[in-house]
Amino acid sequence: MGHRIAEAIIENGILKHIDRKLPQGKVKVHIIYDDAEEIAVKQERLKAIKETFGIYKNLEFDADSESKKLREEWERTLGK
Repeated sequence: MGHRIAEAIIENGILKHIDRKLPQGKVKVHIIYDDAEEIAVKQERLKAIKETFGIYKNLEFDADSESKKLREEWERTLGK
């Protein structure tokens, strides 16, 4: 059994558009869709990375020691 890909628009559970003719009879399909909410989260992450890029450029390259230092600083600040 071969696989073919057809782009389609389904709105409120109703097929509104498909970019190719499907074969006669029953067609078994897998629906893969983009989650708009997930796309928004990814865009927010990319925006945050873009805004903060270069702020911590002088940090050491050892992530474990840097995270330990930052946590100690935060804990000192919270203790005050």
